[in-house]
Amino acid sequence: MDKNQLLEIGRDWSFWDRKPPKSVARAVELPKALSNRTALVIQGVRRCGKSTLLTQMIGRYGLERKNCLFVNFEDPRLAGHLNFESLENLVRAFADARPDAAPLTVFLDEIQWVAGWERWLASKLERPGRFRFVISGSNAHLLSGELSTVLTGRHVTVELFPFDPAEFRKLRPKASLADYLHRGGFPEPVGSEDGDLLLRQYFGDILQRDVRERVGARSSLSLRQVAQMVFESAGSELSLRRIAAASGIAVETAAAWLEACEQAYLLFSCPWFGFSERKRSHRNRKYYPVDTALRRVSVTRASRDMGKALECATFVELRKRGFDVFYWRDAGEVDFVVQSIDGSTPIQVTLDGAAERHMRSLDAFHETFPSAREAVIVTMDNFPDALANIPPSSPATT
Repeated sequence: MDKNQLLEIGRDWSFWDRKPPKSVARAVELPKALSNRTALVIQGVRRCGKSTLLTQMIGRYGLERKNCLFVNFEDPRLAGHLNFESLENLVRAFADARPDAAPLTVFLDEIQWVAGWERWLASKLERPGRFRFVISGSNAHLLSGELSTVLTGRHVTVELFPFDPAEFRKLRPKASLADYLHRGGFPEPVGSEDGDLLLRQYFGDILQRDVRERVGARSSLSLRQVAQMVFESAGSELSLRRIAAASGIAVETAAAWLEACEQAYLLFSCPWFGFSERKRSHRNRKYYPVDTALRRVSVTRASRDMGKALECATFVELRKRGFDVFYWRDAGEVDFVVQSIDGSTPIQVTLDGAAERHMRSLDAFHETFPSAREAVIVTMDNFPDALANIPPSSPATT
């Protein structure tokens, strides 16, 4: 593919002659400025709005549209040309068409499909010039494995999740929290009358394109069974042996598949809380979906499980705020525990307010960890505001 053909594809994706479409402004913290020495990496689950966020950066950073190149590497015209040579030719053609412009900002969407992109990008950042690079992708492993070595010190990572309640209400101003928990936060389904149909398609696409192709699973049916079982059991301790036995696969295979699901941001694991690494490693984990509606359309018994939906949404909100999230179960059970700069914070999730059993569990937790902070009770009335007063996990997150 020659430079003119590549540049024509870039023109189709970019906004040189038209304004970006209107969209819900995403409440995600970005670096104060783009740099030609470090790449900005946007990660997140498929269809959560990463491409839209890239276009919003034109306004957020006050960029000249004509000096911004956008390319999505899932464009079928690029099939068979997904290599670093095409990247080089594309960027050169863009630069040649603007010989006097600086800086030039290059947005490379779904870059994980391009073979050799990591080292190509590293070479660009090691010899900084007119270019500033922003890249995105769905699979955390593909974006972090080489990044941690080839691009050490050369990238800043920002995670993007589906809409939170405030973003959701920008499309549905009169919606309640229950509406949000039912419809979820994937942008396109939120505004569509065919939302559930789209979500079912998303679930299949993530499993097929971001998980199965990663692990080389022979059967998409078995992989789907594993994901559905974990979604069904969200918030409950789940052993790898149980998952493997129910799905007819080896324990090692179950572990690898769940890891791939987590790398694709389809779900997240929640380990047991304790200061002993040995004890933590011997306890089962809990698992939570990235989105409440994605869980609802993927399992059979989630439609009216509002309490579980609130618990799932609380986990994701904590994860979005940068916390490593744990659960605790011993003399009682605490839904979540996060480690802040001034101690551990236990969190209980309940629809209407803490019942006696919740308080007994919190008392047991404080007896075990007497220096822990005061508990946070999350309900339908105070989510997600109740989480705002938890101190950050480290000074760097302030």
